[in-house]
Amino acid sequence: MLDANLKAQLQTYLQKVTRPIEIAVWLDDSPKSAEMKALVDEIAPLSAKIAVVARDDAGERRPSFAIGTPGEAPRIRFAGLPMGHEFTSLVLALLQVGGHPLKLDDDTIAQVRELDGDFRFETYISLSCQNCPEVVQALNVMALINPRIQQVTIDGALFQGEVEARQVMAVPTVFLNGESFTQGRTSVKELLAKLDTGATARAAKALENKPVYDMLIVGGGPAGAAAAIYAARKGIATGVVAERFGGQVLDTMAIENFISVTHTEGPKFAMALEQHVKAYDVDVIDTQRAEALIPGKIHEVHLASGAVLKARAVVLATGARWREIGAPGEREYRNRGVAYCPHCDGPLFKGKRVAVVGGGNSGVEAAIDLAGIVKEVTLIEYGTQLRADEVLQRKLRSLPNVRVLMNAQTTEIVGDGQKVSGLTYRDRTSGETSTLALEGVFVQIGLVPNTEWLKGTLALSRHGEIEVDAKGATSVPGVFAAGDVTTVPFKQIVIAVGEGAKASLGAFEHLMLSSVEDEVAVPEKVAA
Repeated sequence: MLDANLKAQLQTYLQKVTRPIEIAVWLDDSPKSAEMKALVDEIAPLSAKIAVVARDDAGERRPSFAIGTPGEAPRIRFAGLPMGHEFTSLVLALLQVGGHPLKLDDDTIAQVRELDGDFRFETYISLSCQNCPEVVQALNVMALINPRIQQVTIDGALFQGEVEARQVMAVPTVFLNGESFTQGRTSVKELLAKLDTGATARAAKALENKPVYDMLIVGGGPAGAAAAIYAARKGIATGVVAERFGGQVLDTMAIENFISVTHTEGPKFAMALEQHVKAYDVDVIDTQRAEALIPGKIHEVHLASGAVLKARAVVLATGARWREIGAPGEREYRNRGVAYCPHCDGPLFKGKRVAVVGGGNSGVEAAIDLAGIVKEVTLIEYGTQLRADEVLQRKLRSLPNVRVLMNAQTTEIVGDGQKVSGLTYRDRTSGETSTLALEGVFVQIGLVPNTEWLKGTLALSRHGEIEVDAKGATSVPGVFAAGDVTTVPFKQIVIAVGEGAKASLGAFEHLMLSSVEDEVAVPEKVAA
């Protein structure tokens, strides 16, 4: 299961283990059980502190294994082989159960420990999902901290019967005590906000005494991170407020065009962004969503939690999100057959029929990836020709289980009330309407800027993008913007980083000029 290089790396990591670890295994006669036994048998000899115990308890998923402390009921389980993106989750679980320190602040650890109740989490993942490991690792850590929390990670492709019975059509999907709890990428703090009903009010209260920042960046993607670093390097009071670091980058499978980095993955890149920002004196405020901007000599950013942050200059870097088709049924069946991340959710549609809406690079890449998993892919393009690079089109045309519908408008996504069963489209040439029978629809038609909360506050383009000048300045003095949320063309990570730096420098220049103006201002003469 593990090559020599991976074994050597894992053995090095396991030298950090300070407490005994027990791996309990539940197996049957299936090939996957044989693979799991092989994996566990390869891991155990890498540390003298690891012991493996075969278990035969009734009612346990097979194949599965649990990682715990000898003499205690294990609280971390894996139903399936945690390889691919989940191998890191396995390594961290071994290290943390073995006594390696948790990378959480003391307040968060205390909040997890004080949760009142019994929590049994079941997290459905796919091994190709880059968003799943964060959820798995967050819940594993919470289970380590609080003995009343249990977490089991379930490979949806292996336990397809459960997936169909529970109508899991997107990953990660988390059940709590048998009931649907949350979907999508989620951090420890976000999970706590859902579990601890008083957390939002406490968070808002904790922000009451924040000072007035020289520069406040709204957004934690590449543009926001670059803006924060450039501001902090100027030695001014800098804050960043964001729902989470990474933004759209978190949904990017492979990054191969960021200059000097030949290859990386979105989540790794997002983590590097956050670590770089935190290496400076930057006040990072996460899991907070901005919902209003009140301009003035001192600008106010109002948060959904009720808190208000103030700054002399603001850089808006709220990015963009997947654009919706806008057809009936799309929102109704979101995560029930309608998906936006083929890398994450593709394995759940193994052997089924799916459609991809969109003929640009992202749409064609999605169709190519899905063709290796599903039974049949239908690519639907609104225009008269595909917009993807020719190299991608050639690959697409070589696949026997892909067909392309040109000049076709998606008019409705249909279902049985529980999940998607088909898609209706109109031939834009003949006007004829047809319906495809299928189980999944992957939407890949570009991005829409996150600017709804700014309407009426500053100038936006007809597409909803923030209008900026050559220095990133918006129509409001002291408010700058950068990245995919702006009118700057070509939505690329490398461009967003540069624009973030430029907007930050523009905002700093504004602060310096404002200071000079304040210093040279002559008071009005008082009448004699």
